[in-house]
Amino acid sequence: MLLRDDLAGWQRLNVTAFLVSGIANAVPELLGDEYRDADGTRYLPMFGQPVLVLAGDRAALVGAHSRALTRGLQLSIFTAELFATGNDRDNRAAVQAVGRDKLDLVGLALHAPRNVVDKVVKGTTMHP
Repeated sequence: MLLRDDLAGWQRLNVTAFLVSGIANAVPELLGDEYRDADGTRYLPMFGQPVLVLAGDRAALVGAHSRALTRGLQLSIFTAELFATGNDRDNRAAVQAVGRDKLDLVGLALHAPRNVVDKVVKGTTMHP
């Protein structure tokens, strides 16, 4: 997970939630088993491994986006325009209206072997 470092707190949380849903959909085997409490109440499964959240400036996101696509990686993206939409249809239309090199990226998420991810997110830092 890579977030732009100038987002407001609520935006960081919102973007993170949306982006991880893309990863869960693309790589469902990352999900662990369901949870149950001592009373037997069932809860939804979550990722079975940690999700690293990194931060970088706009240039870092543009570079990571380009490197991920060059390597043929699947990724989920969130653009600044999506803060102004209210539904999935409008979200997709907002992304589709902009060329790949002009996307105003505020977040992206991907899953790949660690050495590949390290190369893609080069120059970013752990989110504070």
